[in-house]
Amino acid sequence: MNFSAETARRKWPIAAPGRGSAPMVTVAVALAACFALAEPAFAARRHPSLFGDLFGGRPAKPRRSSVHSAAAPVPLPKPRPVEAPSAAPQNPATATTVPLPHERPAGPAATATPVPAPPPQPSACRLALTEEIAIAPSVPDIHGPGGCGGEDLVRLEAIVLADKHRVSLKPAATLRCGMATVLADWVRTEVEPLAEGSGSELRDFDNFDSYDCRGRNGVVGAQLSEHGRANAIDVRGWKLANGQSVELTDRNVPRVLRETVLHSVCARFTTVLGPGSDGYHEDHIHLDLMERHNNYKICQWNVWDPMPQIAPLMPAERPAEAPRRQVADHADKNDEAKPEAKSENKPENKSDAKPKGSGEPEAAQDDGPDDAQKADSSKPDAGKSKSDNKSDKSQSDKPATKKRRHSRRS
Repeated sequence: MNFSAETARRKWPIAAPGRGSAPMVTVAVALAACFALAEPAFAARRHPSLFGDLFGGRPAKPRRSSVHSAAAPVPLPKPRPVEAPSAAPQNPATATTVPLPHERPAGPAATATPVPAPPPQPSACRLALTEEIAIAPSVPDIHGPGGCGGEDLVRLEAIVLADKHRVSLKPAATLRCGMATVLADWVRTEVEPLAEGSGSELRDFDNFDSYDCRGRNGVVGAQLSEHGRANAIDVRGWKLANGQSVELTDRNVPRVLRETVLHSVCARFTTVLGPGSDGYHEDHIHLDLMERHNNYKICQWNVWDPMPQIAPLMPAERPAEAPRRQVADHADKNDEAKPEAKSENKPENKSDAKPKGSGEPEAAQDDGPDDAQKADSSKPDAGKSKSDNKSDKSQSDKPATKKRRHSRRS
């Protein structure tokens, strides 16, 4: 079979260009008219139970032919039933109108204002720390750099004692509620009895430092201190109503009082640092409630004794009623022996000497050789030195030591 273009023109003359175009248009118009007239009748013959009322009241879609186009009517909404309730008119004051896009301002889009969150409920610690215990108003949470700050913070201004007397903190301390509660309880139960024992009442409490966003011991780059978490306070002491000041690091304060304070704070706080701990707490006491593994606690505070009033630069004078020393007695004996030896020699020399007017030469007046020998021989016997005695003793001991060595070897 040959399916060339020439064969196709011979077989279907209407496909050739320029031939049979008028009959083709006539057939297309006729078919379109038939479908337009037959569509309502076809839709009416459909079974009503197959699709229900899906096609029952639906108007027929108009068909546009290539010859003429009929304008289809726009469908209108159904009228409102009589039994339907009437719609309530809107109040123009409360009705919100949305502006059209062309009526909106050309400026930047207005951002919706966020709804403020409800205030947080007070914690159990905050409810327990009433004005009967301490004057401590709440302060907003602090979220500083490097983890500084905290939540549930208070500003501890004064501690109320059992007799309604207030002990002011100077200056006021910013602390966590838990730390403020423990501090107030310690002052009420431990410090107040010590002040009463001194004969006066507690007036002020010396606060050296409380919240401070810094590293430990104020070293830059060190681990965050508990002061940076508002969980620590540095205490110097307190003042009494009679004007007396009690400093816990003062050596002149009675040792019993300082030791009592030491035992009380170590039982309540997890960290206690004072003199002798690390060199940074020589003039104050550090207290905090740091949480550690297995409730480990640190209590380093050396209660030093008072310094002496006068430095012992020179030895004290020997009392008159003290017994005589043995060294002094031995020296006195030697001093007494020397004059006696001289007195024995002098009379001999004087007796042997002759008067100058005897007419003899001066050489005869000198002592003879016998007298000189006698004087020289008397000196070694009278003043025998200790070294000679020691040498004699050592010589006498030598044979004994040799015998002992010989016995040990055998």
